[in-house]
Order: sequence, then structure tokens, then C-alpha cells
Amino acid sequence: MTMGAITLSKHQLYGLLKSYHWKIKEIKRMKEELDDTEFTGTAGYGIEATMPSAKGGISRALETEVLRRCKKQKRLRGYVDEVNYINSRTDLIQDERQKAILDCMLDGMSMTAIAKHLKMSRTWVNKVQDEIVEILGE
Repeated sequence: MTMGAITLSKHQLYGLLKSYHWKIKEIKRMKEELDDTEFTGTAGYGIEATMPSAKGGISRALETEVLRRCKKQKRLRGYVDEVNYINSRTDLIQDERQKAILDCMLDGMSMTAIAKHLKMSRTWVNKVQDEIVEILGE
């Protein structure tokens, strides 16, 4: 199982399926936050507020914010890559029951909730989940 130049184990693929739902939400939140360019800097209090400040340099607070945003952008790219990996492979699932279970998993439902929803045993749902991971990992 490869994602770009990265090889994924079955365990990692299970993790991607389990985390898909919250990563979608986090991608949306992070994009909105990174699109916000307003930065107020640091406020001065007391005598420091009346003193002149150095001109022409980047403040430490702004520098820290830029570094934080760079790290967040890198993490965002990783989440997008993982979500795209799953999305690019879902067409490999042909069985309708497997498709239903995969959709439930990607919607964030637990295995127990899926079993109750489909009126199947949790053992059967886990077996189908294993089949899905096998197919997605090919």
C-alpha cells in the first residue's frame, strides 16, 4: 500500500479509515484559519506602550506566527494527502455491503454503531472491514 512515495501497512490503513471523518473537519477548519491573514501582534502595556519601538524588523511575535502557520500548512498537506489517498481508492470497492460499511466508517460511525445500523453482528462488520482494508491496500 503506497501513498505517493510512502508505503502504508494495514494497521496504518485502518488508522486512516478511522481518522478520515475528523480529518475532513480539521482540513476545513485549518483552511479557514490559514486564509485569515489578520495579525494584531502584541499589545504594549505600561511605560513600554509609550516608548518608541524598533522600525524595519519583523517582530518576534510575527515571526513565531509565521513559523506556526508553516507547520500547520505542512500538517494540512499531510491530512489532504491521506484523505485523497482514501478517496482515490474507494472505487475499488465493488460489493454493496462493503460500500455501505465503508460509507459508514468514513462518516465517523463506530463498528458497534454500524453493526446496529445494518442489523448485523459486530464480528461480521469487523470481517467486512478487514476485506475493505485488503481491497484498499492492493
